[in-house]
Amino acid sequence: MIRNAKFSDKSHVLNFCQNTFSWGDYVEHVWDYWLNEDLLFVYEKQFPVGICHGFFSKNQIWIEGIRVDQNFRKQKIASLLVNHIESLGQKNGALFSFMLIDVENSTSLSMAKSLKYDILETWNFYSLEPKKNSNFDIVFLKSFDTTFYTHYVKSWRWLPLDSETIFELLKQNKIIQSKIDGKVSTAIISNSEHFDNTLIVTLFSDSEKTLLQIILFLQNHAIQNNYSRIQILTKEKLFDFEFLEHKLSFHLLRKNLV
Repeated sequence: MIRNAKFSDKSHVLNFCQNTFSWGDYVEHVWDYWLNEDLLFVYEKQFPVGICHGFFSKNQIWIEGIRVDQNFRKQKIASLLVNHIESLGQKNGALFSFMLIDVENSTSLSMAKSLKYDILETWNFYSLEPKKNSNFDIVFLKSFDTTFYTHYVKSWRWLPLDSETIFELLKQNKIIQSKIDGKVSTAIISNSEHFDNTLIVTLFSDSEKTLLQIILFLQNHAIQNNYSRIQILTKEKLFDFEFLEHKLSFHLLRKNLV
């Protein structure tokens, strides 16, 4: 029933992934990447009726892209696909499994709960419009304490922040910070691996003043480097800003695999 996906599955899968959300779906844009990354699986009943993708990183496995044809739902197909990837994770030494679910997606949240996933954190997704700016007060960090920061977002995957990852991010000037009146806002920036000209930002904000400096820098950085989109992921609720729009909120869920 469950097997590795292959190129010829694409048309079948996209047929039932057209209207997943009110705005459509993103599977058509990432299918080829997922296929090349491996760990893309389909649930087959003469033809594919469900998919799920997994991604290994350090001691965890990230689960994404759970989709089931609406004509075959309520048959635990999604659960079986998730269990399949979890078992592969366990065989490869993964200690945790993570997934991201829209806070309003009660069906998927119920499925995750039945599989023993717990809500770890709630994150907010904002879009920020690129714009030419100047006179922002930020620094590129040369060291970074991860005591309070365990993960960062890369291509919509929450990946572990270990010493090796931090070293590479610092070396590439990917961690920026603003500090005013003892308050600090920090951002980790990365390029989307699946969408062109898209800047993905993990934001940890401590005050409106420092947040504004980060926002002004990001807008200008996007203009200078030809990014057309800025996507910000943060646990905070950000202040109203003309070029900043709240899109969605998500629960980050985790399951212990040991």
